[in-house]
Amino acid sequence: MQRPKYDASRYERPSVTVDMVILTLRDEVLQVLLVKRKVWPYKNRWALPGGFVRMKESLEQAAIRELYEETHVKDVYLEQLYTFGNPKRDPRTRVITVAYCALVRSEDLRLSADTDVSDVRWFPVPSLPRPAFDHGEILNYAVARLQNKLLYTNIAFQLLPDLFTLTELQNTYAAILGKPVDKRNFRKKILSSGVLEETSSRKQDGRHRPARLYRFVKEKELEGLIFPKKR
Repeated sequence: MQRPKYDASRYERPSVTVDMVILTLRDEVLQVLLVKRKVWPYKNRWALPGGFVRMKESLEQAAIRELYEETHVKDVYLEQLYTFGNPKRDPRTRVITVAYCALVRSEDLRLSADTDVSDVRWFPVPSLPRPAFDHGEILNYAVARLQNKLLYTNIAFQLLPDLFTLTELQNTYAAILGKPVDKRNFRKKILSSGVLEETSSRKQDGRHRPARLYRFVKEKELEGLIFPKKR
């Protein structure tokens, strides 16, 4: 049977990119990785790292490649967020972008600027420069998704070292939520949830008594655990 002919040139072909929302905790503050563009459009403006999807790679492969090029890390938490397709979002041409969110530990990173950017830097999420394109909308979407998943999954552990104190875990929740959590309520619920395993190790924190270190029990999952402190 003869294969029917198909003329792809009959249809417009928009470009496809991936944009990476790379989040970490630094100084107990949720921070996002931004790159400073050195080419048009939005030259000298800060933007989310990302790039065009190559013809022979999947969306996930493109996201993994971009993540590694910017941070030199792999095998970390990576989630596809949403597709952004406003026809006017990119002044160059019709560009549809698929956004991904990566959670990384800051001590694992080695940042580098590629050929299209002049600088790469961490910025606290609460105080960002005005980003290029629609990257502010993408970042807001990613943070809202993370905050929502924090209430019913164990996603916060992706930002912690293998061993951590209860205070470090509580501060991680507070940093992501952008508001304090009640200490007594938090510890009662987290310890009764079965997601933590107490170790024999302790960590010295200033002049205070050494704090017990815990590890995450990977097969356990949180369900409706943490609630923000009432104001």
